[in-house]
Amino acid sequence: MADTLTILKTRRSCRAYKPEHIEDEKLKAIVEAGTYAATGMGKQSPIILVIKDQEVYNTLKKLNAAAMGMDIDPFYGAPDLLVVLANKDIPTYIYDGSLVMGNLMNAAADLGVASCWIHRAKEEFESEEGKAILKKLGIEGNYEGIGNLILGYAEKTAAAAAPRKADYVYYL
Repeated sequence: MADTLTILKTRRSCRAYKPEHIEDEKLKAIVEAGTYAATGMGKQSPIILVIKDQEVYNTLKKLNAAAMGMDIDPFYGAPDLLVVLANKDIPTYIYDGSLVMGNLMNAAADLGVASCWIHRAKEEFESEEGKAILKKLGIEGNYEGIGNLILGYAEKTAAAAAPRKADYVYYL
């Protein structure tokens, strides 16, 4: 395993992917890391959808593009997709789901897998098609989409991090 601070400093969002899927072993490890994210009072309000079905992937891609009001591929050709939703009945659900997304992205980077957080999961799962996906999976509850995480292998090497802004941290 790589040094945690190195991963945190070098992980970048990727928007150009090779077509091959990531290995199941890596996918399972990434998902498991997501399940260990901190959650408010340990309530574990989020759930993670591992989208393997190409029809569901395409539906979510279409819903995401529609929510954006553009006719583009919002998933940048990434071959793999995870979706994080969280239970709105838990007061910390947005933070909980965001921490899951962070764990997923950092675990992916540690395993040499590129990723990018794609917004509009909220809009996807507020739609009738999104609700139907959850119903088909037997998922009941008051869930809100927190984020889509696209995964795959990068077409090119990521750029170096931009310098950190001077007023990022204040010591008191």
